[in-house]
Amino acid sequence: MKRFRRVYIEISNICNLQCTFCPEVERPKQVMSEAQFRQVLTDVVPHTDEVCLHLMGEPLSHPEFPAILAECTRQEIPVQLTTNGTLLGKFHSDVFFKSSLRQINFSLHSFKDNFPGKDWRPYLYEVLDFTKLALKEKPELYVNFRLWNLPTTTGMKDENQDFMDEIQGYFNIGVNERVDVAHRRSKNILGRAYFHFDTRFEWPSLTAPFISEKGFCHALSQHVGIHADGRVVACCLDKEAGNKLGNVFELPFAEIMGLEFTQKMHEGFQKGQLVTDLCQRCTFISRFKKSPLPFSL
Repeated sequence: MKRFRRVYIEISNICNLQCTFCPEVERPKQVMSEAQFRQVLTDVVPHTDEVCLHLMGEPLSHPEFPAILAECTRQEIPVQLTTNGTLLGKFHSDVFFKSSLRQINFSLHSFKDNFPGKDWRPYLYEVLDFTKLALKEKPELYVNFRLWNLPTTTGMKDENQDFMDEIQGYFNIGVNERVDVAHRRSKNILGRAYFHFDTRFEWPSLTAPFISEKGFCHALSQHVGIHADGRVVACCLDKEAGNKLGNVFELPFAEIMGLEFTQKMHEGFQKGQLVTDLCQRCTFISRFKKSPLPFSL
């Protein structure tokens, strides 16, 4: 079976915030237990280079998060973590630094979106202090400061300027602030700490207008997703399982990847054909014909 670049495992679809750019989950609220996660992880580890502990939801809100990260370390699988960072102070740094965590993405754009008018500095400095310690204790860890709220493919959004100025002052560095995400999304700050920029996008929905039956997607070639209830989806943007492939609590992951519907979707992408209603209504797919950059949600 093909080996994936990453498998998204949604350990919880519950988030402590509700961002305007992130639609509310319509599925029942659910947390994947540590035992369930261990089963899923054991199933997917032979087929992926890394796991991402999210699809929807805030992974740091999971009541057994340290144990889940420890299980990834035990099974020697690299981990990518995306978090809004507001719950970072719940955990001792060793939870992260003495683990197989390879990359952590802080969605900085989430704070001002949820707390307009509130002082953002205490939040930012907790993230920055964590990063400073990471550069010392785990220098191989990639840290991304995400600002994914740019209105166009070029330029900087005004509300990001405070973050940019404060971060550059904290590390006593200067960064070229000209941004063109069509060609380059990351700017190095120090060591393996980076700014990461992108524009807002629309989440695909079965109620969205039809766009086209033609298009290419990295789903089922680079990545695949697993919801908290075990449902497998081709794409990490399929938040409501519009393209359900199977359930890992009912069938082994490898068998689901070999099912006729899964193969039909994958072959369609490789031929530039979108075979499902959800994909035919997805605006994100249009990015792959405009930009040479790989998908990296």
